[in-house]
Formats: sequence, C-alpha cells, structure tokens
Amino acid sequence: MYKKAALLGVFVMLIGMFFIFDLNQYFTLEGLKSSVSEFRASIDANPLFSALLFFIIYVVVTALSLPGAAVLTLAAGALFGLWTGLLIASFASTVGATLAFLSARFIFRQSVKKRFSGRLEKIDSGIEKQGAFYLFTLRLVPVFPFFIINLAMGLTSLKIWTFYWVSQVGMLAGTFVYVNAGTQLAQIDSLSGIVSIELIFSFVLLGLFPWLAKGVVALINRRKVYKGYSKPKQFDRNLIVIGAGAGGLVTAYISAAVKSRVTLVEAGEMGGDCLNYGCVPSKALIKSARVAQQTRHASQYGLADQKPDIPFPNIMQRIHDVIARIAPNDSVERYQELGVDVEKGYARIVDPWTVEITRPDSSTVSLTTKSIVVATGARPFVPPLPGIEESGYVTSDTLWARFASRSTSPERLVVLGGGPIGCELAQAFNRLGSQVTLIEQAPQLMGKEDPDVADFVTSTLQNEGVKVLADHQATAFSSDKDGRFVTVSQNGKTTSLYYDEVIVAVGRQARLSGFGLEELGIQCDRTIETDAYLQTKYPNIYAAGDVVGPYQFTHVASHQAWYAAVNALFGIFKKFKVDYRVIPWTTYVDPEVARVGLNETEATAQNIDIEITRYEFSELDRAITESAGKGYIKVLTKKGKDDILGVTIISEHAGDLIAEFVLAMKHNLGLNKILGTIHAYPTWAEGAKYVAGNWKRAHAPETLLKFVEKYHRWRRG
Repeated sequence: MYKKAALLGVFVMLIGMFFIFDLNQYFTLEGLKSSVSEFRASIDANPLFSALLFFIIYVVVTALSLPGAAVLTLAAGALFGLWTGLLIASFASTVGATLAFLSARFIFRQSVKKRFSGRLEKIDSGIEKQGAFYLFTLRLVPVFPFFIINLAMGLTSLKIWTFYWVSQVGMLAGTFVYVNAGTQLAQIDSLSGIVSIELIFSFVLLGLFPWLAKGVVALINRRKVYKGYSKPKQFDRNLIVIGAGAGGLVTAYISAAVKSRVTLVEAGEMGGDCLNYGCVPSKALIKSARVAQQTRHASQYGLADQKPDIPFPNIMQRIHDVIARIAPNDSVERYQELGVDVEKGYARIVDPWTVEITRPDSSTVSLTTKSIVVATGARPFVPPLPGIEESGYVTSDTLWARFASRSTSPERLVVLGGGPIGCELAQAFNRLGSQVTLIEQAPQLMGKEDPDVADFVTSTLQNEGVKVLADHQATAFSSDKDGRFVTVSQNGKTTSLYYDEVIVAVGRQARLSGFGLEELGIQCDRTIETDAYLQTKYPNIYAAGDVVGPYQFTHVASHQAWYAAVNALFGIFKKFKVDYRVIPWTTYVDPEVARVGLNETEATAQNIDIEITRYEFSELDRAITESAGKGYIKVLTKKGKDDILGVTIISEHAGDLIAEFVLAMKHNLGLNKILGTIHAYPTWAEGAKYVAGNWKRAHAPETLLKFVEKYHRWRRG
C-alpha cells in the first residue's frame, strides 16, 4: 500500500513540476519550430547521445501521460528524418505506453477490482478471449486518446507482452503519419492540419479492417467446418429440436409461435425427466411425507400427535396421478395444436442439415433443416463401484416404477449422495417410515452451499432420524446370508450397511451418445461444447439444457431454450449471448434451501469484500403463527452499499421467497428499494423487508442522528 502511494506521489510531483516550471512550452508546435535549428546543431555534434536523450524524454512524457506526445512525434521526423525518427518514436511511444500501463495496473487495479469485482471480472473474461483484437482496433483509430487506452488497459488482466506488441504494431501507422509530417515541419501551421477529416476517415476504415478481417476469417472457418458436406438447396424444416424435456419443449414452442416450421423429436416420454422422473414426482412425494410428519407433530398446532397410517401404494399412486394431471401440458397433442410437428422416435444427426428419425415401428424418415437444437438432457450418473450392477440399485429416474409395486416404504434404505436430490429423498422416505442412511463422500452435505447451511440441513435430517455419514466413501456392494449390503470406509475403517433398497443419487451426466455428435466431430466430453450463443462447432447446430450445463436445472434449460430458438431462427440478423448473471435454485428439503448469486464461500474464494445481513424467521409473525420459525435469510452486499451480491434463504416457501431477490438483482435494485416496498401483513414475504431493515439499521447515519436528536431536544424547549 505504501509503495503504491509513494509511486503515485512521485507521478503527481513530476506532473506538477512539468506545469509549475512551464515545461509544456517546449512541447508545443511553436516551441518546436523555434528550437529545431538549435536541436539539430546538438544532434550533428553528438548524434547517438542526442537520439538516446530524445528517446528517454519521449518515454517519460508518454509514461506520465503528459501532453506533448504528438509534438515529440513531429520532432522525431524534423530532427532525425523519416526512417530514424520513425524507429525512435515507434519504440519510445510503445515503451512509454507500457510503463503507463504497468503503473495503472500496480497502483489502481486492486482497488478497482475490489470495488467493481463483478464488472471487472466480465471485462477480464472478454479481454482474455479477444483483448489483443480490441486493443489493435483502438490503436488504429486516432480518435481514441492513446494515454486513456494505456491507463484503461492497465486496469484489466491483459498480458504485458500482448499489450506491448499490439501497441507497437497498432500505433505504427499513426506514428508514421506524424513523423512524416515532421519532416515538413516548416509547412505545418497546426496539429489539426496534420490529421485531416479525410485522414481520420481513412484511419477509421483502417480500424474497421480487423472487424472485416474477423468476418472473413469466420466465413473461411465456416466453409472449412462444412467442407465435405453438401448443403441442400431447399429445407424441409426451419428447425429440428431433439429432446422433449424443458429445453426442447420451450425451444419448439417459441419456434412455432414465430411461425417457423419446427419438428420436435422425442424417443421417450414427453416432458422429459422433470415431469416423469424428477421435479414433479419428487415434489409430490415430499408433500405426502410432509403431511405425515405434521401428523406426528400435530401438537405444534394444538392438536394431538398421532402416528400416521402410511398406505405406501396410495402415495405412489398419487404421484402417478399428479404426473398424469400435468402431462397434458407437455403432450404430443398440445404441441401439435401449437403448430409443432412431433415425431416419436430416435433422432440421429446425419450431417449438419439432415436428421434421420427412427420411429417405434423401425421405419425411418430423413428431414433437412436450416438449424438443429440438441436438448437431450441428462441421466443419473452411476459410479463404477464393484458389485453395483448386482446391487439392485435404483436412481431418481427408476425408483418410481420400482417403488410403485411395494406395499410399504423400504424398511432399510441407503441413499448414496448428499447433494440436493439425495437429501430430499432421504428426508422424504424417512418421514414415510424408512430407516434411512445417507452416505456422502465429501466432508459436508450439499457441497455448493455455505457450511452453516449444510450444518442446518444435516442437523435437521439427523433430528428427524436420518443417519448421516458425511466424509464416508462407498467402496463396494455385496451380499451374504443376511442380505445385501454396501461397504463404506472412513479413515481406513470399513463398515457394512445392510439395505432393502439403495438409491444412487451422486449426480447426473449429459446424454451424448447415439445422436451423431461424435461422428460430426462436435466436442462433447462431459457436456456439449458451445459458445456464448449456444452454437456448437457447426454454427447452425445449437444445444440447450442439461446437455450443455453449466446449471442442471429445469428453469435454466427453459432460459437457454429462448436463446437457442431465437439465435437459430434469427441469428442472421442478431445473436444473443446467454445471460447467466442471476440464476436461482432451491433444494426442497423441509425447510427449503434457496439461493441466488454468491454465497460466503464463493465470495471469500474470489476475494470480494462483502457485508452479511441476516434475519431470523423465528422473529417473523407469520412464521410464529404457523409454528415454523426455523431458518433465516442471509444477504451478501457490497461493503458499505446496498447492492445485493447473493442471497440464501432457509425456510418454508424459500423457493418462492427467493423470487423477490432474483428480481431485485436482475434489475439492480438494492435493499433500500426492498425496504421501501409495501409487503402484505402477515406474510412470509415480509422477511425480505425485515432483512433490508436490518441492513439499514447497521448503516444508520449516526452523526446525522445526533444532530437530529439535538434538534428534537430544542423543539421540546
């Protein structure tokens, strides 16, 4: 800190001396003209020393961002001639610019990064990808003051060597113009006369050249990518969508809404995993389990505690009934009514414009299309543990069919995986009568959440009777005369856990095989590799949803679907980058855990200076009336400001309550705006207002309040 202050002080002193001693008079056109004969005499007497001295002066002036660089460039031509002057001025200007760049980085970058971390992170991301390109464009156009470019680039993560060589090349054309003009110094009346409107226009065209070149390169790469394929002269469809989960359904819906001809291909059930195996059935199960738990603890509401009668087949039937009630929203019939051509079968991309569909009766049809969207989703990942294939395991996809035939909830249930899915299922089946053991190899459950959130969930599960084995590794599955068991280890000690059923919930992996992606050379190791516009290697082939990531949520798949559809259909006019700035998610344990933005762990890892404001639901009137005061709201804000960086909520209805903060963050509304918003009483939503009030009290203007207190005392007489 002291080094930065000292260096800044030296710069301020040198710049001050420059103006105090009126040194700028030597860096004007008139001053140069009056002194050029004297300087030439010195150069003739000692040319090497004079050139070195001129070089140093030029570097210092540029490094300090002093006015006069243009005059010095003229002087280089007037004193040393065109080619020698160009050599000196070109290198001196670049060295000086690099010193200014380094100074700005050393003195200001950390402070700027600390204050504007989010914005600077985005800028750095762009600079990392195309920093040289942008800098080169700026250097070519003299409309942009070079000293501002030097200082601004110093605040970014641009590499020093990249800044140097791009500046050396980019400033060469402008330097040549000024040095050449300096050789005709006597004929110059003003600096503005050097760079005419015509010349500036020429430089602007020169600045546009990299962009034009970039377009040409993109066109060449495009032709290279499609080399060997014959593009049809006419197309059967504007768009073919592969997969009828959330991403595929929304893509097809948007496409039909804008009157394009779209085909949606699905081999399995319409609605994908969310409707048939994930979100819908699991939430129906959680509701039934919650009612059973409330029955056990009815005394909280002034009623008598009772042991719930749990007819397990009825619960499973209700789950399938719920799916059946929602299914028409995602059905073939509804989407056909919306104008979507729905094909049941397996799709394989034959070439960039052709999709072959194998129907259930084994017949095939090939359709040509302008664009393709791959939205094939994900499936549960099953770790390759010894004996797992003989273990009788189920996943979050297959348990609904298996458990539908059970007369009771499994007596001994092992859940492998302590993420959101594992925690939700462990709690639900425990409440429905199973003895549940939850195994997680990481030190804490719900590894993406803060430790205090994970501890809250862990203690909640344990208090309800779930046996939580965090920091335990499942190593193998086997069986003996007593039944099936899984072996778990911790610190070299092994334990055998017997079970009636085991649920594997350790994560999900993208569905990538069988769609022709590998044959086309589309990069898809763990997910399909796309750019910011969701384009793959082939610009007309897009991907959306779990098959892309980075978030495997239904609402993110729907969010991406808009971008995939619009870019695929209208990208020739305008393309849109996917906006991942504000993504909420909820884990549906009871009480729920919802989050948006940063948490404490992430903020610490990114070295962001934050403030944390909490509000306990035990103080909320509505929560008290419902005997549900567990949990809290935790808001992360910028130091000293009400700008919201992230929110975590643990409470009943947390998934609903997070929406207000999502809206606020999306539209850059701070806690003061939330505090000034009327919330109905008594509601759970008031928690947002009260946490904003806690922040406001922590930032009360104490000095002003002392004067206000004196004012009121004076008013009392």
